[in-house]
Amino acid sequence: MTSFEQRFIPKVRGQAAVEGFTLVELLVVLAIIGLIAALATPQVLRYLDSAKVDTTKAQIKNFEGALELYYIDTGRYPSTEEGLAVLASRPSSGGAWNGPYIKNAGTFVDAWNTPYQYRSPADDKPFQILSFGRDRKMGGSGQDADLLSN
Repeated sequence: MTSFEQRFIPKVRGQAAVEGFTLVELLVVLAIIGLIAALATPQVLRYLDSAKVDTTKAQIKNFEGALELYYIDTGRYPSTEEGLAVLASRPSSGGAWNGPYIKNAGTFVDAWNTPYQYRSPADDKPFQILSFGRDRKMGGSGQDADLLSN
């Protein structure tokens, strides 16, 4: 018998080869993996929620910059009826539009796939961009809080 056969082919006569894991060992490993997953999942979900808030805040800042460029070119902010869509495609009114100011027209939804709300004029500001947050309703606190432009 060659050395390869001696090392890798189990002996059949009189001796059984002992290889692999027992069922108990596999169950212990699966239980340990389950405990680690149960402990890590809530922490990962917390990071995911805060990342969605940060992403939405960054998108609102980008819209604010694009709206300022639109204002420089046209001398006015888009009306509530025109909405944020005029940042991606020329409005029917024409004018001195030099866009697109936002390259991807499908970006007008927040991190929770809810469309942004846009108003112009708004209270004491020329415009306001609003995301309703995780709960997709007006109001809320924490992760459910509304996110507004400055």
